[in-house]
Amino acid sequence: MQDEERVITTGFRDGEDAAEQSLRPHSLAEYFGQEKLKNSLTVYMQAAIARREPLDHILLYGPPGLGKTTLAGIIAAEMGHNIRVTSGPAIERAGDLASILTNLNAGDVLFIDEIHRLSHQVEEVLYPAMEDYALDIMIGKGPSARSIRLDLPKFTLIGATTRAGMLTSPLRDRFGISFRLELYTPEQLAVIVRRSAQILKIDCDPDGALEIASRSRGTPRIANRLIRRVRDFAEVRGDGHITVDIAREALDMLEVDELGLDHTDRTMLRTMMEKFGGGPVGLDTLAASTGEDASTIEDVYEPYLLQLGFLMRTPRGRVCTQAAYDHMGVKMPRRDDAGDSGQTKMEF
Repeated sequence: MQDEERVITTGFRDGEDAAEQSLRPHSLAEYFGQEKLKNSLTVYMQAAIARREPLDHILLYGPPGLGKTTLAGIIAAEMGHNIRVTSGPAIERAGDLASILTNLNAGDVLFIDEIHRLSHQVEEVLYPAMEDYALDIMIGKGPSARSIRLDLPKFTLIGATTRAGMLTSPLRDRFGISFRLELYTPEQLAVIVRRSAQILKIDCDPDGALEIASRSRGTPRIANRLIRRVRDFAEVRGDGHITVDIAREALDMLEVDELGLDHTDRTMLRTMMEKFGGGPVGLDTLAASTGEDASTIEDVYEPYLLQLGFLMRTPRGRVCTQAAYDHMGVKMPRRDDAGDSGQTKMEF
């Protein structure tokens, strides 16, 4: 199954998630969760407004779907300035970045998503822009080439990344403010689900909201996607009211279980248990057995299973844990040798 087809994928999907724009909060007061971040950010913004200066450059990092893009828009709105949104892969040449920077106004916010994917040449242009609000441009070629410096308006760069470790040290050090966004608890997500239900004009019981939230992998993007699917189910199969039973029936139909695992997650775990005795099994072998791309398994499926404690990465490969066997309702095989990866008959 491709990631674009998964209901519980944390990635943004242009078609379906375009409707998410109406569910996004537009002020810090509406932005729920991330309390430590919000408290610190409020202080920084009030201080910058009092000094009539642009906010320092901000780095937002953490798992996808937690609201980094939404938060950038809120910061620009709270500061009273415009925001320009782009992404690292979209800025292919240094000239592309220069064009963006020279079209900013004083105080504007430039938001670069997936900033870790900027090329080295583009980063070199960004350094003086962030530090000195200046742009160094080479004119001419060969011995007659010369460099001129253009002054830029003072702006705020907000960079977002899901892989902070892939940022180069010079770029990371130029951000004065750095925030990590944490996964949400089911109780926090239930508040977001009920707010989204009000915007979508459908009644949602607290228990129904909590049922949706508990299967959303701690991610608001997934919660908003699931509430739209449950709403469809409630309007067609129910009376237009989301109860815990309606939510449970709709999510079961979507094959999203009580921990947020879908059919693909369970297939991967079952393949490891049935064909490889729970592991260790190599990534390429697992990819060939499940028909998935190795990079997709590593980047999309594995992180949440690792977070749940269902998988372990060992030098010899991936291994299913006791928690994974318990969740799948499978008896964990006894291994005479801890390194045994042979096939073992499972008991269901």
